[in-house]
Amino acid sequence: ALPGQILQGILPLLNIYYLERIEETAVKKGLSTEPVWHKLWNDVMKIRPPKSENIASWRKKFLETFFSNVLHGVLDVSSDQRLSDQRFSPLLLSSRHVTQLTICNMLQGVAELTAQPNQRVLENLAGSLRTLKFRHLLTSDLSIRQSLSLLLHRLIHHGAVSQVSMCSWPVPDKILLVLILTMSAGFWHPGRTLVDQGRPCSLCREESGTQSPLTLEDDALFRSNQLCCGSTQQSEPGQQSEPGQGGDRETRKADPDSHASTELSRSSSCTVKTPVLCGSRSHPLQNLACPDVRYKVPPGHCNLKDSSSSLTERCSASPTFQKPYRRFKPPVGRKRRCPRRSRRAHADPEDLYDFVFAVAREEEEIAESLYESGAQEGETIDGWAPSAADTPSLEKPACRFRSVSALELFSIPLTGDTCRTLGNLLSSWASLEKLVLSYNGLGANIFCILSGLRALSHRSDGSLQVVRVSDVFSHIASVELVWSILSAYPRLHTLSISFDLKNQLEGNRPEGHWSSLEAEIPESCLEQLEIRFPREALQTSLLLPVLKASKSLQQLSLDSATVSCPLEFGLLLQTLKECNPGLKRLSFHDVNLADYQKEVLLLLQDPVLQEITFSFCRLFENCTPEFLSDIITIVKSNSTLKSLKLPGNRLGNHRLVALADIFSADSSSAICQLDVSSNCIKPDGLLEFAKKLESHILQRGGQIKFTHLRLFQNWLDQDAATAQEALRRLKAVCSVVSNTWDSSQAFADYISVM
Repeated sequence: ALPGQILQGILPLLNIYYLERIEETAVKKGLSTEPVWHKLWNDVMKIRPPKSENIASWRKKFLETFFSNVLHGVLDVSSDQRLSDQRFSPLLLSSRHVTQLTICNMLQGVAELTAQPNQRVLENLAGSLRTLKFRHLLTSDLSIRQSLSLLLHRLIHHGAVSQVSMCSWPVPDKILLVLILTMSAGFWHPGRTLVDQGRPCSLCREESGTQSPLTLEDDALFRSNQLCCGSTQQSEPGQQSEPGQGGDRETRKADPDSHASTELSRSSSCTVKTPVLCGSRSHPLQNLACPDVRYKVPPGHCNLKDSSSSLTERCSASPTFQKPYRRFKPPVGRKRRCPRRSRRAHADPEDLYDFVFAVAREEEEIAESLYESGAQEGETIDGWAPSAADTPSLEKPACRFRSVSALELFSIPLTGDTCRTLGNLLSSWASLEKLVLSYNGLGANIFCILSGLRALSHRSDGSLQVVRVSDVFSHIASVELVWSILSAYPRLHTLSISFDLKNQLEGNRPEGHWSSLEAEIPESCLEQLEIRFPREALQTSLLLPVLKASKSLQQLSLDSATVSCPLEFGLLLQTLKECNPGLKRLSFHDVNLADYQKEVLLLLQDPVLQEITFSFCRLFENCTPEFLSDIITIVKSNSTLKSLKLPGNRLGNHRLVALADIFSADSSSAICQLDVSSNCIKPDGLLEFAKKLESHILQRGGQIKFTHLRLFQNWLDQDAATAQEALRRLKAVCSVVSNTWDSSQAFADYISVM
């Protein structure tokens, strides 16, 4: 009810809680609280956020950062009276504004978010949070993992999180990593994941009519992921019994199947070669065998859907789930075959080959024994069966929940088991739209990812559009990997492959690897292709078929490739002209084009290209005097080209001044953006360019399309006054982006590296 002028004077006196409450009233009266939130940021955070000029709302920026700092214990609200008020909760106030949350180190704050007092905070996060990031994770105890499982279930399965990103995890905890990946893919089973059995999810009970049990394929996928990486149930530190102790013997005696499963998992992970499980449609227990072993699945256990549906009907009749299944114990006097100890005695302990296959045969017999006993005793497919007393309190079968649409893994070493798990998840991850794998040390394990993509391509509901893979070493040639990925998933819209170095160890391909290069690549939906070669040949024999199959290509970027001869480069340009009529952006980076002046001029004449980049291509290293004038003449007559980027090509002052003629009165050029970064430009040359540009604009009556000029890393520090005068003149014409760069120090660093 206060007048706006009085209200404006009150705003700076309010703490953040009342300032947030008065926001709606202030907007109605035409007042803005942005200056107050901006001052709060400067006083409390005391750092300049990155890209601060692009921050649309300081209120949202402050409250989102405030939430993370309070949650992680970085900020003490009692340190400033504007942050502290006993009548309000800091987390509840700011949770509605959090769109991105980062969880670090020992998963600080996870247990607090899932605590009962913060239930409303978690509800707000489920509605506002879009991106969930994990950084520098460390191994955590079981209770924290339980809290993380509940948090992921609420934010992903019943929330709005669309992107999960993990980075900087040098020694990843396999159980924790698989937990995050599996729940991101939408798999969740209250009986198998790390959740508090005493508090079933209320939203799951409400949505029990809409959730459906896993199909045979998805259930096999869920189990194989668990079996690949071991059991997710671990005892607390300090509670593990030493081998041979009484606790271990009691566990084995009470649950011989658990002992067999543990031994099987241990031997499989250490000695037995595990097959590629990606995209498997077979029975889950078949995934346990080495390549030479085949399990026989009893006919009575193939109809998993019926058993799952019956379980669902009985589960829905029960309002609560008080206790999980009990392991079905064999009748007294029934023999369980466990020939491991006796058969191992016959194998020569010095002969590793015999030992491995002896273990494999024993695992086969154990699995068959478990299945035969299950068929006779009424066990379900994973060995659990209810007793008569447990029928009203059966747990809900595994369900497929909502999954995220973007997954990013940066600097996380992925082992063979983890890659097989990820490949399995990809095979049915229909909602996934973006996959980024960066510096994960994949090596030959990339074929597990390809198998998952191939299986996903068979689904009509697959949404994957963007795949980015980068690593230090390349296991196969860059273009060959491009071919393989497009063959596996031709519906991609964006594909980026980047390698730093070529692997000198020419290893063999995995057994059973399908060679996609033998078949013709299918027509793809590719719109953007980026390839960074590890200093290897352009490989036009493989690249040209990829371009021919990509009729919808709009953007192509080739980085650090070696062109062997003009004929090879000419074939590339001819293919682009004939097969990619929609190509709008073309980029070459660190590709030596000093001897390909004719081909460069042909590219500049292209009537379709809107953006051309020659970055560090040494264009003017051995050029003739006519080369630059030819470039200017061609660009002046090209009314389609809007962006010309020439960073790192040794332009110098005189060539920069000549480029100003692109905007002369007789020019029909449509150039809007010009990038001349890292071109040894000095202040006097830049000033002369600015004056010449001004004269051309006057001749054209002030009509010019030129809007952006990039000047990064030039020698503008040699004469600060002249540089400032040149920049002042240029900023009156267009938007200038530059930086304060110490050229002398950069030159000294370059000499020291040499």
